[in-house]
Amino acid sequence: MSHDDILDQNSTPVKGAASKVSFSEAFRFWLKLGFISFGGPAGQIAIMHRELIERRRWLTEERFFHALNYCMMLPGPEAQQLATYIGWLMHNIKGGLAAGGLFVLPSVFILLGLSYVYAAYGHVPAIVGILSGLKPVVVAVVAEAVLKIGGRALRRRAHLAIAALAFVAIYFYSVPFPLIVLGAALIGLAGSRRWPEVFSAAPPKLAGSKATVIQDDAPPPAHTRPSFSRTLRIAALGFLLWIIPFAIVTTWRGWSSLHAQEYRFFTTAALVTFGGAYAVLAYVTQAIVGSFGWLTRTQAIDGLALAETTPGPLIMVLQFVGFMAAWNHPEGMSPLASGFLGAALTTYATFLPSFLFIFLGAPYIEALRGNRNLNGALSGITAAVVGVILNLALVFGSAVIWPHGFWARPDWFSLALTAISFAALARFKLDILWVVAAAGIIGLLRTLTLR
Repeated sequence: MSHDDILDQNSTPVKGAASKVSFSEAFRFWLKLGFISFGGPAGQIAIMHRELIERRRWLTEERFFHALNYCMMLPGPEAQQLATYIGWLMHNIKGGLAAGGLFVLPSVFILLGLSYVYAAYGHVPAIVGILSGLKPVVVAVVAEAVLKIGGRALRRRAHLAIAALAFVAIYFYSVPFPLIVLGAALIGLAGSRRWPEVFSAAPPKLAGSKATVIQDDAPPPAHTRPSFSRTLRIAALGFLLWIIPFAIVTTWRGWSSLHAQEYRFFTTAALVTFGGAYAVLAYVTQAIVGSFGWLTRTQAIDGLALAETTPGPLIMVLQFVGFMAAWNHPEGMSPLASGFLGAALTTYATFLPSFLFIFLGAPYIEALRGNRNLNGALSGITAAVVGVILNLALVFGSAVIWPHGFWARPDWFSLALTAISFAALARFKLDILWVVAAAGIIGLLRTLTLR
């Protein structure tokens, strides 16, 4: 096949590893993703897999899973970090900033508005209605992810066994996600060294004759090659980007002010909380409700519900926490101004480390892409992720479709909308943006009609 045949639905011809997807085209996609990335990390990873691998063919599944597995080992929001990694891979640091930033930006403003409405006016029925329509779509997206990602990642019985063990561990025994990742990595590493013919299996190539924009066997782009001097520059810049806002807020508001405490606390949370948004929320809730007394437990739970109504990473719930803590304790400012400042500081402290983890570590992860030991460990993580996604599909599906338990009557509205959404995505290949929009409108109209 000639390089003129290597096309995705929107891009220009490419040759080798140099991406010819223009930055403006990629920017438009990342902006779209920021508005449709519902469903928590599993749903968001499923959306990226569907859009980037199956529809646009910007990179191979092997490259996708290689990046995903690295992000799974990091603290912070893995789906946002995956978007940052892929954006960086295609267009260097500006691509990573665009992908990771746009993944978050729509939810920043949406959740900020919802936080104000919640703080000032209480619960809004319209939000409840939209959420009732969006949740079944999330169930459908995650179910599709289990089938598609599992079908391609579990090519050996050993990987199927790892996925099964991961599912049992998290579903029946509530084993923390970081321990599951660590255990899967160790099993994959040991297995690939001891029984390489059983464990070593890269994800298969996509069916069909078209190649991908970024090819695995082509020379890597120059910006993906490790450079110690560049690593030092990025680390120094990252430190400055953290210390300058901290110096400003402590000078303006004081070292012991709530806003300075928020900046320090949420920086710590971003660095130590492995396991996704739910693990972060458990850690944060214990501190903000118990140690600091910034929020009530009910407010923390309501924040999670609001975060689930918005696109973007579920860890955005921390922005709500930062807003409400500052709203409840304005310390001489108006509640609204204090809340906005608290939300801005919380969001900045939460996501700055995520960008740094990618820009510092991704070149070295790319350089090790052909390493047998690393690939063995990462293939174990890939298999475990399938088990974790299956767990999420069952937990979330049961909560949405059987809210009162499996032995009770199902929510027929949610069941029907889940089935329709799954058919629209899996069978008819409809754009998820339209499925999400339609489901939200249906849920809103249903709620307004029943009132």
